[in-house]
Amino acid sequence: MKISTGVLSAVETVTKASSTTLDNVGPTSPNRVLPGEPRKRKNYFIPALEIPVFQFALNRYSRAVYGPEDYGITFNNGWQHVLHGPWVVDQDDFAVNQLGHPYQGSMYYGFARASGLNFWEGLLCSNMGSLIWETYGETTKPSINDQVASGTGGPLIGEPLFRMANLVLEGGDGPPGFWRELGAAFISPPTGLNRLIFGERYTPILKSRKAATFTQLRAGAGVNSTVRNPGSADVIGRNVAIGDFSMAYGMPGQPGYLYLRPFDYFTFELNGLRENRSDFANIMTRGLLFGKKYEAGDSYQGVWGLYGSYDFYSPQVFRFATTAASVGTTFQWWPTRKVALQGTALGGIGYGDAGTIVPQATEKDFHYGAAPQGLLAMRLIFGRLAMLDATARGYYVTGMGASRAPGTESISRLNAAFFVRVYGHHALGITYLRTSREARYSGGVLPARHQLVETIGIAYNLIGDIHFGAVDWDRN
Repeated sequence: MKISTGVLSAVETVTKASSTTLDNVGPTSPNRVLPGEPRKRKNYFIPALEIPVFQFALNRYSRAVYGPEDYGITFNNGWQHVLHGPWVVDQDDFAVNQLGHPYQGSMYYGFARASGLNFWEGLLCSNMGSLIWETYGETTKPSINDQVASGTGGPLIGEPLFRMANLVLEGGDGPPGFWRELGAAFISPPTGLNRLIFGERYTPILKSRKAATFTQLRAGAGVNSTVRNPGSADVIGRNVAIGDFSMAYGMPGQPGYLYLRPFDYFTFELNGLRENRSDFANIMTRGLLFGKKYEAGDSYQGVWGLYGSYDFYSPQVFRFATTAASVGTTFQWWPTRKVALQGTALGGIGYGDAGTIVPQATEKDFHYGAAPQGLLAMRLIFGRLAMLDATARGYYVTGMGASRAPGTESISRLNAAFFVRVYGHHALGITYLRTSREARYSGGVLPARHQLVETIGIAYNLIGDIHFGAVDWDRN
């Protein structure tokens, strides 16, 4: 189905590719068009219509399922929110706040990207969409933490989904058929919807420009070797099942690859853990917003700049989430012809929160605050034989911007794995995960928390590249 573009053309912008030079150079340019790429259109009217329609449908659904107390909003209620607020840090369900709202924001962002808008314009659309929802979507007071999670966290999830959907569309020979279109729509519903309605007028396939990618799909089992869960009313079991999907996109070392657009480098991790009859989800994504390539000889290539990240994880005892901006670098180094070292080092600040998953009685200890944080990720690759992968994360949630439970928290997470390739794209290995939380609250509001979970497991790994993602100039 195609919609007439007579009205839409009045509000669309067309950018044509140059035959000799880059077009739209600059970190906030509407498009990053390389020589020879097709012209690109963008339309501001489409997301301005789709986002409110999506919000109206979501409000009607929520009202039917959960009742009018929170969703029976009227125009007068919304206007009072606009004029008087008051804006608060709410204590709603953690999963709703830190998973539901970011995904909702990724939908706002996706409608913008699927209408030809760039990352920065999508970021503006997601924040405007979040503002509309906070004032006119619910009867409750507008929430500062929801605005951050939807408006800023949403694009940090939405852009990787948009890129992965386009990889599905780009893969294979010839134009994408039914199954590739369906796969892209599953990953990024706004992309699928707008391609169905408008074809490729506003949602042409985004060229990956030969970005070096590496995917992993894991399944395994393990045991909780250490569990300390004071303050929790839940009993943590010993045996766990683990599933994991991850992608690295735009890794340094690819000859001729340019970091021109936000998220031309990113990593995306989605994993789950099942223990007893409880399920725990984790999502972590980070991407280069803008930066610059550098190198040292033929054996070392990297990129440095400003990164955006969104982390949510729940290691069985507590939950933690943060939206952050960091400065750092991603690199690849070949110390020998058979061994490669890939890594990322970041340091920055975000807005995060943490809390016990099943607190005792009716206690809610969600602690929001500004959160300085750091990350060090290393992957040591031994040719086609094996890979040692480790990522350490550290967070310090301050009392700045705290809500009902002011205080400070120190949270750390170490995730390590060693895999040996046994045949083709199949590898077997061992995994280790350690997550800890030290929480101290001010004024005796809540007792201190010293929580720790260590999990050791074995896993099968379906790898997307038999070289474990090493970008070797001899293979390009």
